[in-house]
Amino acid sequence: MEIYLIKIIIAHLIGDFFLQPASWVKDKERKKLKSGKLYLHVLIHVVLIFIIFMSFNAWKIALSIGVLHLMIDALKSILQTKKNARILFFIDQILHFSSIVLVWHIFYKGYLNISFINETKTWILLSGGLFLTMPTSIIMKVIIAKWLPESDDESPKSLQNAGKYIGILERVLIFVFILTNHFEAVGFLLAAKSIFRFGDLKEAHDLKLTEYVLIGTLLSFGIAIVVSLMILSLVR
Repeated sequence: MEIYLIKIIIAHLIGDFFLQPASWVKDKERKKLKSGKLYLHVLIHVVLIFIIFMSFNAWKIALSIGVLHLMIDALKSILQTKKNARILFFIDQILHFSSIVLVWHIFYKGYLNISFINETKTWILLSGGLFLTMPTSIIMKVIIAKWLPESDDESPKSLQNAGKYIGILERVLIFVFILTNHFEAVGFLLAAKSIFRFGDLKEAHDLKLTEYVLIGTLLSFGIAIVVSLMILSLVR
């Protein structure tokens, strides 16, 4: 990856995440195209290009980034509602990074090597990672469904689907740790989860719930470790 692409990305990260106060975001959401903060935000991105490149010769880059950034943010402000705000945030960032690569390609003849997409190793890694997300969650649900504790309306409520997403994240982390030969991190992850879970289970005073959580945790870690080791042996 060339230094120019990295510089443009750094300018974007600083402008979008460090130099954009929450009050500006709210102002843009409320006033949309009439918001002065929208245009000030774009101006900051232009200025950052000059600062990062330390040269006024980068004016074409700065102008291009500024115009594209304004178009993307303006479109986002027009389309954004409370319901689609979350998904538009990710679409917005994808468009910004795509525009950065486009500008880099046009002015610096940059080329991203994506030949890895056609490699068998890539598809093996992708299949292993995907299997450890929703498919494993469903498999685990089927296996331990018969031990599911009876619901108690008086028990504290957890976030909706929090357990499922925590399980997915922990399995993906185990997948990454094992593939990068950091087996010790798996132990730290298990210890950290045990510490956080200990307080909840201690308060619950429910042996069945404790056993259910223990079975789920060990099953999740076990599947993740076995699948990760299998994938590791295949890609080697």
